[in-house]
Amino acid sequence: MNYAKLAFSDPIKALQKDQGSRQGYERMEQFTFPDGLSYRELSFIKERDSFYVASFGENGFPYIQHRGGPKGFLKAIDLKTLAFLDFRGNKQYITTGNVQTHNKVSLILVDYPNRARLKIYVEAEVVSLSEQPELAEKLELEDYKYKAERIFLFHIKAFDWNCPQHITPRYTVEDISKMAEEKNNYIENLKAKIKALQEKLEDYGP
Repeated sequence: MNYAKLAFSDPIKALQKDQGSRQGYERMEQFTFPDGLSYRELSFIKERDSFYVASFGENGFPYIQHRGGPKGFLKAIDLKTLAFLDFRGNKQYITTGNVQTHNKVSLILVDYPNRARLKIYVEAEVVSLSEQPELAEKLELEDYKYKAERIFLFHIKAFDWNCPQHITPRYTVEDISKMAEEKNNYIENLKAKIKALQEKLEDYGP
């Protein structure tokens, strides 16, 4: 699963050579990588509530789509396969249609607060709910109101972590609420300690 070997075509290698980065990336192509996701990637994916998927259409243009849902809606079926329930949306079906003829797609998952980014090359497969009912049940999301139409399977071919440069930290309402709760708890603890100290001082009298 060497991402560099898959990503760097001859024109890209020529450009790297021209820009002075080819030597480093050439070494990268010789590295040996795990054959599948590690605990680091699995943990990262489990915490995501969105990702981006790039597919290629018959019109010759790539299409980038944002997919979102509850945290963990994109699930690892095994170390080489990801899957999620495709919920009813605007019914354009561009990504769904693209993978019917061009199943090689790219995923980008971003953790904005921690400025981390995982990119994955996959081969996509669209499966009906009735075709794999056990998998559909496994992918079900508790208390999510939208209706599932199909299953997307992503067969992983390679993955790589990007550097954190130029990722602006962003926080969800849940993130902010958690930070506010921690701050409020800290303040309440300080108030309690101050009150206890004041009471002790009062015991000593004027």
